[in-house]
Amino acid sequence: MRSVFVFPAGERAETVALLDRHLPRQRDPWTVEGNLYIEIHDEQAGYLFSDWDPDDVAVLEAAVGHHPTWAVQIDISGRIDGTAEVRQLVELLLEHAGVATDDYSAHPWTLQEIKSGAVNDGLRFFDFRTYHAPD
Repeated sequence: MRSVFVFPAGERAETVALLDRHLPRQRDPWTVEGNLYIEIHDEQAGYLFSDWDPDDVAVLEAAVGHHPTWAVQIDISGRIDGTAEVRQLVELLLEHAGVATDDYSAHPWTLQEIKSGAVNDGLRFFDFRTYHAPD
């Protein structure tokens, strides 16, 4: 299972409403065709950032301008490539700003970077192919 964390701008309730509109009649988790599993995690429950490197949290804080207390976690099944599905969902969640991170770099990706195919340390957003490619 691969993961992406999305830190949308705005209130948590707005993000829940957005997910409810686009993925109706489900929650905890929301799913996309049984291949993407979407949940909201927060620091109060103790899960968000529990296994993050403190330097990665600091980079995220600098990118968003504050310490985020919640995030949308998207888990992607290994049964599918998932690139198109993840990009579509992340673009929806970042429509009004924010950043996303993935399992392959500590870089907080903006929507503009994701859409343009920007490269950071040799990787694009959710670039598992390059990350796992033999040198």
